[in-house]
Amino acid sequence: MSADAVSPSPRPSLQRLFLTGLLTLLPIWLTWVVVKFVFVLLSGISSPLVIPLSERIAASFPHYLGWIKVEWMQDLTGLLATVLVILVVGILSRRVIGQRLLRWFGAVIRRIPLASIIYDSAKKLLDILQTQPGSTQRVVLIDFPHRDMKSVGLVTRVIRETGTGRELAAVYVPTTPNPTSGYLEIVPVELLTPTDWTVDQAMSFIISGGAVAPETVPFTRTADR
Repeated sequence: MSADAVSPSPRPSLQRLFLTGLLTLLPIWLTWVVVKFVFVLLSGISSPLVIPLSERIAASFPHYLGWIKVEWMQDLTGLLATVLVILVVGILSRRVIGQRLLRWFGAVIRRIPLASIIYDSAKKLLDILQTQPGSTQRVVLIDFPHRDMKSVGLVTRVIRETGTGRELAAVYVPTTPNPTSGYLEIVPVELLTPTDWTVDQAMSFIISGGAVAPETVPFTRTADR
């Protein structure tokens, strides 16, 4: 064989193989963790009703329906029951009778001191995220933790400064990879950097650690343009 022949590529080291396998399995594992969490959460809501009912059915028909009290079947039944209830609530909420029931339920909750604060705050936040905040975009960038660095934030409300009337934005800054925790910043509107991202795009960007992102992003804030 001549000296110019192509030499075989070196075998990858054990460390490189391990890192490649880890990076391959990590997204699958994270997906499984999230799906499992949602599955357990939804099935656990209906478990107090589903488990006794399935055991009664299994005891009444031991030769035909004894399998219904198996743990995975109870979890699956609880999940389906919870999803069905959510769908029914969604259908009712679009009808007059459902809206009346929701108003009645909200009135009852507001009579409970601590529950009323949690219920009203969560309801207002969800309502706000479905509408534009007025004078600015929903997804923005803010100078955080300092001016030369940006963080993705969600504008939840625009308020005014006492005395001057200056517009201030309440901005929720989610953390990576868990967007349910974060910081609340009050930022002058002119210091925001508006984007054309949707909330879904912002969540994908945050959860993925920036791996899922548009090709371009604005960086210069409004006041400096």
